[in-house]
Amino acid sequence: MSLLTNVMDHSLDDGYAEAAARKGTEGAGGMPRTARAKLVLAAGLVLAALVVTVGAVQARVAAPVVAKEREELIDRIDRETEAADSLESTVDKLRDDVSTRQQEALKKSGGGERADLVGILAGAVEVHGPGVKLVVDDAKEATSGDGGGPRETAGFSDTGRVRDRDMQRVVNGLWASGAEAVSINGQRLTALSAIRAAGEAILVDNKPLVPPYTVLAVGDGKNLSTRFQDSSDGLYLNALQENYGIRTAISVVDDVRLPAAPSVIVRTAQPRTEKDAS
Repeated sequence: MSLLTNVMDHSLDDGYAEAAARKGTEGAGGMPRTARAKLVLAAGLVLAALVVTVGAVQARVAAPVVAKEREELIDRIDRETEAADSLESTVDKLRDDVSTRQQEALKKSGGGERADLVGILAGAVEVHGPGVKLVVDDAKEATSGDGGGPRETAGFSDTGRVRDRDMQRVVNGLWASGAEAVSINGQRLTALSAIRAAGEAILVDNKPLVPPYTVLAVGDGKNLSTRFQDSSDGLYLNALQENYGIRTAISVVDDVRLPAAPSVIVRTAQPRTEKDAS
């Protein structure tokens, strides 16, 4: 019982008791006791309050200016957008006018049907008819990387992503299989169109496209689909699906609608003379 009584009477160790007594002597909360320390603390508090106050005042003053600049920027964007839409509308009207005049001139010279065919093949007019729809998309596990691979081109590597080279083969395969008109994501292709890469983006006539890539082709739908899938380019696309997980789907469509190309450059050839050769 004497041991239990001793523990109860001296529950706090002597060292802890001494430290607690010393802390009580120095003052509660550890506040500075000297006048200099108190002045330093007060100066620090005043400085902190001053910084917070100045920051709040500046933010309050700058808020209307930022809001005004934002509104001006939005208004400018709206004006430029309206101007661009107006110019685009004007271009469409001029293109239609040029097309109409071309048709009239060719009809007068007896080439009306030929003009229609030339316009379709050149991509200068909107077309529709039976055809196929081919969707090409990156693999589900597609990643961006710098590793090398047998299909590496334009800085790309074998990461399950569709390349510009792949889309070139798809389009050329459709042309070779009998397609009369082709578009990618609504972008009409012509004899002067280019499919290239910029970084990891695929460009068609310098316009970036994003996957999935929807390729529409006008032609004899069923035969076009069969010929393409049996061609070397169709087998190439199938190999991409099996080896790299690139997703593809092709279907026959009763009515495919393709827009006209945004701009068609008319070029003429001139016979070469002996003077030019020299």
